[in-house]
Amino acid sequence: MGITSPSGPEPVLGRALRATRGGHLPLWGEDLMPGTVLESSPAQQALAAEIGHRVATDGGAALLIDYGHDTPGLGDTLQALQGHRKVDPLESPGQADLTVWADFPAVLEAARAAGARTGPILGQAAFLAGLGIEARAEALAAARPERADQIARQLDRLTGQAQMGQLFKVVCLSAPGLSPPLFEDAI
Repeated sequence: MGITSPSGPEPVLGRALRATRGGHLPLWGEDLMPGTVLESSPAQQALAAEIGHRVATDGGAALLIDYGHDTPGLGDTLQALQGHRKVDPLESPGQADLTVWADFPAVLEAARAAGARTGPILGQAAFLAGLGIEARAEALAAARPERADQIARQLDRLTGQAQMGQLFKVVCLSAPGLSPPLFEDAI
């Protein structure tokens, strides 16, 4: 859900949003200026609460990987994809996939409230490095030297800061008492 403040010379929504915390809107410490866009996804929070409840009740862990934010922020992340390219969301209704970035701070908050351990939010590059992706890529390139350039390109695509390495985030929701590797600092 996105909210844009009405035109006006002064901040108008900050106090109203803080007063409507139960309406799925994040709590903000600052006033929002006219024209500010604030996204909130009750569906993401509901899914995280359900997963958090399941792992807290039944045990286990869930690994979530998607593009998204690692800190709360303002702005519009709505985009439409058609034929592997970005298009105007209103260009061809029903013909393009609509998507928004994952709000990982809100996801973790909802999962914690449901009883799961959560965090930290890792960039995909850090996550894959922790799993040993560089050593794996080196082993693959040594075994198939004719594909070394392709393997290097694929590694950069997955871990490069200008590629998926920072855009994609990884979080783990786990049962109390469980410390999955790379997520030992969960709360």
